[in-house]
Amino acid sequence: MQLPPDHPPIPPRKIGVLLTNLGTPDAPDAPAVRRYLAEFLSDRRVVEIPRAIWKPILHGIVLRTRPAKSAHAYSQVWTEDGSPLAAITKRQAVKLQERMSDTVLVDWAMRYGKPAIPDRLTAMKDAGCERILLAPLYPQYCAATTATANDFAFLTLAGMRWQPALRTLPPYYDHPDYLDALQRDIEAQLAALDFTPQRLLLSFHGMPERTLRKGDPYHCHCRKTSRLLGERMQIEVDTSFQSRFGRDKWLEPATDDVLKAYPAQGITKIAIAAPGFSADCLETIEELGIRGKEDFEAAGGTHFARLDCLNDRPDGMAMLEALIRRELAGWIAPA
Repeated sequence: MQLPPDHPPIPPRKIGVLLTNLGTPDAPDAPAVRRYLAEFLSDRRVVEIPRAIWKPILHGIVLRTRPAKSAHAYSQVWTEDGSPLAAITKRQAVKLQERMSDTVLVDWAMRYGKPAIPDRLTAMKDAGCERILLAPLYPQYCAATTATANDFAFLTLAGMRWQPALRTLPPYYDHPDYLDALQRDIEAQLAALDFTPQRLLLSFHGMPERTLRKGDPYHCHCRKTSRLLGERMQIEVDTSFQSRFGRDKWLEPATDDVLKAYPAQGITKIAIAAPGFSADCLETIEELGIRGKEDFEAAGGTHFARLDCLNDRPDGMAMLEALIRRELAGWIAPA
């Protein structure tokens, strides 16, 4: 059928994949970090304290004291391409696009900061994407990560007259492709060390303990990933949780406490990995690799190795492609 001459242009129909991650400041300075933290810590999925109690604390204490300290930490990991998290997520999107060819349109976004999820979803819709897979890059499901990324996408669709169909990537904490990739990658990094670790510590981002009591499966997902990975590698692994914030009780054991306690137990040579992070970031490079090493060595440790996340290396990209293709079944032909 011939369209009338005054008909608006219609782009060719496409299928989209939007990779999402947590977020990052625009720059490693206090003003940029303050803007980022204000957005991040105002999310009701992240901080579940009643607004009347939390808002004065956030604006009266946290945003006045924390940005300068966090900016210093960011300055230690910042690269020519900006934040490691943003740079690596972008590379993951580029490489996934190459693997998927012209089958789909691949883009990326951050829940907090830029590029923003609403902006990229709108751009994908304008480019002709009538079906979009939203892929939060969190192996273990958590309301404060996976759910809030999906919330933001759903909110964007709520403002659209013509909505694309939307799917979401499920957590993949126990998926064989994820465990295979972790095993191969960690074993290769361990083999390249000039010492043999006595223990492999798997550190996951922490959450308040109350989230477990409220029904969040995150703790169980992390524990299962550790157990399955240890069984595959046939080594003893420990599990810990990092990045405590505030006075509430958080998931335990805390990574910094475990690192400080190891030498007294006769464990002076360790490797630490962060399988809950899809890309290296402030929490892995600075918190684990710099401050974690300092804690361990100050307590008497002699050999410390921080292992990289899967990032955009071949094992990680092959895993990501397999997961994405599985979720696109029925929308695209099998590879």
